[in-house]
Amino acid sequence: MTALASAKDTEMVVNKQSASPNRVIDIENLSLTFETNDGPVNALSDIDLKIEEGDFVSFIGPSGCGKTTLLRVIADLEKPTAGSISVNGVSPEQARLNRAYGYVFQAAALYPWRTIAKNVALPLEIMGLSKAEQQQRISRNMELVNLTGFEKKYPWQLSGGMQQRASIARALAVEPDLLLMDEPFGALDEIVRDHLNEQLLQLWAKTNKTVVFVTHSIPEAVFLSTKIVVLCPRPGRIYDVIESDLPRERSLDIRETPEFLKVAHRVREGLKAGHSYED
Repeated sequence: MTALASAKDTEMVVNKQSASPNRVIDIENLSLTFETNDGPVNALSDIDLKIEEGDFVSFIGPSGCGKTTLLRVIADLEKPTAGSISVNGVSPEQARLNRAYGYVFQAAALYPWRTIAKNVALPLEIMGLSKAEQQQRISRNMELVNLTGFEKKYPWQLSGGMQQRASIARALAVEPDLLLMDEPFGALDEIVRDHLNEQLLQLWAKTNKTVVFVTHSIPEAVFLSTKIVVLCPRPGRIYDVIESDLPRERSLDIRETPEFLKVAHRVREGLKAGHSYED
């Protein structure tokens, strides 16, 4: 083979790869076993999952099925005991060091002695950014979550929903490609939750981030997601992966449509089939 032919072949491979979507998360045959005093606990087993750039992926399943554990593996907060995982083409550890993701916890986890602006600024201070750059990022991300004007308030002066929006602003402030969210709206009432679901979709549309979202709510999973991953327990494993063809621009009214109800029905049937409620 000539050098010219080899170069052409290489160019064809590169062009083919560049034409395909960018793979953000690639998980193959992943398992995780916790060693406890009572013996090993199989938390995750044989997980295979691909997440592309710009996807909004929800993990849904009963308590104990490994939703949060899988999210923590992606974030390098837990280490798998078998299989492989890459985040943006590197290990989860390297992705964490690269600040490739922002993490939003179940509770807002804001420091009560810091103003909202100072809470958003915390990771920027750790990164050693200049005051000017910090202020620009604070202003930009507070605006994204509709909290402009609340910079000098303290967490206890804000509602639960506003606190979670501040937590999202803090996660976005490091300018990650990937946003990991662990049931961020689970403790909120239904009216506030619906409102934040709409705001989160608007935020996703504006930023085009890749989002991985943990939830117990079928309507929330279907409303938000381009892909729904149904997990079942003992050990945690994927029962179904549902691709949603709902339009990216959605209002809450879509939940009454046949298309929405069809996807919700498949999720519900997957949850029933993958988990024995008599256990």
